[in-house]
Amino acid sequence: MNIEYAKIEHTDIIADLDEHISNDELQKLILDNKVIVVVKDGNICAWARYNLFWDNTPFLNMIYVFDNYRNQNIGKAIIEFWEKEMIDKGYKLAMTSTLSNEETQHFYRKLGYKDSGSLLLEDQPLEILFTKRI
Repeated sequence: MNIEYAKIEHTDIIADLDEHISNDELQKLILDNKVIVVVKDGNICAWARYNLFWDNTPFLNMIYVFDNYRNQNIGKAIIEFWEKEMIDKGYKLAMTSTLSNEETQHFYRKLGYKDSGSLLLEDQPLEILFTKRI
């Protein structure tokens, strides 16, 4: 398993599964080294993308592990890689969020993220915000 920053040729693979971002924005994030991929057996098996919240705090916007690679600690590995990269860049706090009706909230808590607030948008489940000192 190899964890690395995405390359522009990974755009289509990620874009097919990420309905929350345009291809143009995804390509910008890839060029800015804000998309991480996990490659196993020559194939992308997971990816994550982040940006900066308030222009100063790393915020993990999305993590995706392909179904046939789940329950193999790949999600944990990509988060740990991301956190180390953020520490190396001088950040001391990381953030992420998930919907209250998603199991991912338990994943983040197991990794040491703490509930730090929430956001309720009309006609949407509650969004739980998480933070972690890194």
